[in-house]
This record gives sequence, structure tokens and C-alpha cells, in this order.
Amino acid sequence: MSTSLTSTAAPAQPALRLAFALSMGAAVSLGITRFSYGLLLPPMRADLGWSYALAGGMNTANAVGYLIGALITPMLMRRFGVIRLLVVGAVLASVFMAGSGFVTAAPALLLQRLLAGIASAWVFVAGGLLAARLGEAGSSRGGLVLGIYYGGTGFGIALSALLVPQVLRAAADVPHGWAWAWWALAIASAAATCLLAWAGRAMPDSAPAAHAAPSSAAAASATPVALRRFGWALAGYALFGMGYIGYMTFVIALLREQGASAGFITLFYALLGVACVASSRLWAGLLDRYRGGQPQALLNGLLGVATLLPVLSPSAPVALVSGVLFGAVFLSVVASTTALVRHNLPPARWAQGISMFTIVFAAGQIVGPTVTGWISDGAGGLARGLVASAITLWAAAVLASRQHALQETP
Repeated sequence: MSTSLTSTAAPAQPALRLAFALSMGAAVSLGITRFSYGLLLPPMRADLGWSYALAGGMNTANAVGYLIGALITPMLMRRFGVIRLLVVGAVLASVFMAGSGFVTAAPALLLQRLLAGIASAWVFVAGGLLAARLGEAGSSRGGLVLGIYYGGTGFGIALSALLVPQVLRAAADVPHGWAWAWWALAIASAAATCLLAWAGRAMPDSAPAAHAAPSSAAAASATPVALRRFGWALAGYALFGMGYIGYMTFVIALLREQGASAGFITLFYALLGVACVASSRLWAGLLDRYRGGQPQALLNGLLGVATLLPVLSPSAPVALVSGVLFGAVFLSVVASTTALVRHNLPPARWAQGISMFTIVFAAGQIVGPTVTGWISDGAGGLARGLVASAITLWAAAVLASRQHALQETP
């Protein structure tokens, strides 16, 4: 029998306020735990003598952990409840991120990134499920609620952009000064976890089964046949995972190679994060209107353009357009898959559907950073690696465009 936290003492909160609080799950699991590494990659690589393949391997380890976490998330949600898993995962992600500041050996850092990936998957999947249920409770704004949750990654990115360069600058004369940035990020993640815990307690009773995963009977009825009918979207989402992570891992390194200053890097990453937050409103109507793969296809196509822009021109305005466009789009691809599940499956199957998309997403991310790094170590450098990422994203768009809405709800 599953156990879960209760919230009977907490009053129901307005849906949008809760959505913003829940978005701290995306901020912790992606914005801070994963994407802040793009800012730390250049100083860590220079200090520790890494190749681009090893540097990319750090995010590959994180993605392997994310896949492991996604695979066991449904079982853990049934055992402990959605909210408990959400909060415990956020706490552990903060701890493992802090651990990255205490070691310098590549195997130890790879282990820390893997463990952080496991915990962040628990947070991301559990938070996405709660956001979907919150959106269903106020179905007229379901797309906006989902967009706010996933757009929360932008809060983490923007915070990282403002925090990491300042800490690196302050610790410039300290051996392995990048370690202080990991510790600062862990503290920020812990603070976000407090807000996330409040959101879990305040989830309204009207959000169906807000504190527990589907029962074993409901899960048993969720046959895999329906999920196989999402095949085109799943394949496109795997390629999205491969393509987007190449940009988020290496774009800062490319900009530094092109001579960008520390101030410009801060501006670039902060604007990318702000655009992530704004995307919740920008694409909400698209996610509500279409039941098939159209949103995923359109958004992947735009991401390919954003990824290619800094390769085509090293100018600062072009780089800023690239960052803003990428930030305004990439998390809405994630939201589009949750919307696809919500449109086409009954609530009892949402956890299974979201987990399935999370698994293929993680599988793509495992391949993306290392392959992009390996390409970047060869002739053409980082520019060629990002070209490969752009092509992968356009292939993802083609596959997603083949996905139709399910003809009937199982």
C-alpha cells in the first residue's frame, strides 16, 4: 500500500500561484542541477585538463542518472506518493550538487553528476504530473499551467547566470575556484526546495489524486498499446533530447572561443532564462489547441534555427537572438509532450505517459553531449558540433509532424 503526505491543513491556493511554486521543481531539476553546468564547463575544463568529449561526458552521466531515475519513478510514486518523491528528490539533488564541489577526480565528478541526475528525474516527473493535474483542475488554463511549470527552468537558468560568474570572479585566486560555484548553486537549490515543499502541501483537493500515484488497479489498466501509438512523438522527442542538450552544454564554450566577455555571457544566459519563463504564456494557446504532434514539430524546427545562428555569425546581436529564441522554445517542447499525454489519455494513465516520454528524453540526452563533444574535438570544433545538433533537431521536427492525435481515448 502506498504512503503519501497529506495536506488537509493547507488551504487551496490559486492555480497560477501554485503553478509558479511548483515550477521550482523544474528550476531545481533542470535549470540549476543540469544547465548551470554549461557555465562551469569552461573553467572546469581549463583547470582539470579535460577534452570536450570528457566535458560532455559529465552531462551524459547526468542524463544516464536521469534515465535511471525516470525508470524507477513510477514505482517510487506508488510506494511513497508523488509529493514526497518530489520533495525528497529536490533535497537529494541539492546535496549531490554540493558534492561536486568537494572532488576533482573525473570518476568522482561523473558519479556526482549521475546521482544528481537520478534525483532530478524524480523531481521533474513528479512535478510535471502535479502540474498536469493542477491544469486539469482548471482546464481552461491547462496549457498555461504546464507552461509555467516547465518555464520554471528559466528561473534556474537566470539565477545560475547571475550567480555563477559572480562566484567564479570572487574565487578567481582560489585553487579550484569553480567548487564555490557548485556550493552556491546547492544553497540556491535548497532554498527553491523549501518553496516546492510548500507547493506540495498546498495542492488543492480538487486536483485529482494530487498526493498519490495511480493505484495498482489503474496502472494495470494502462496497457502499453496506447503508448506505442505515440511512436512518432516519442522518436522525435528522443532526437530532441540529443539535439538540444548539445546546445545547452557547449554554447557558452563556443561564445568564449568567439571572444565573448564574462559580462556578455551573463547577459546571454540570463536572457535565455527569462525567455524560458516567458514561453509559458507564448505557447500556451498552441498547446491547448492541438492534440497531435504539431506543436512539437514547430518548436523543434525553431530550435534548429536557434542552434545554428551562433555558428553562422559570431556577432553579439546574433548570439543574443539565438539565446532568446532557444530559451523561448526549448522547454515548450517538453510541455508539448505532457500536453499530448493530457489530451489523449485519461488521468489514470498520465503518470505512465509522462514517464515514457521522460525515458526517451533521457535516452537522447545520454547520447547528445558525448557525441557533440566528440565531434567538437575534431576538425571544425564546437561549430561543427552545434551544426550536428541543429540537424538532429530538424530531424526531430520531421518525426513529430507525423504524430496524429489518438482516434479514440483508451
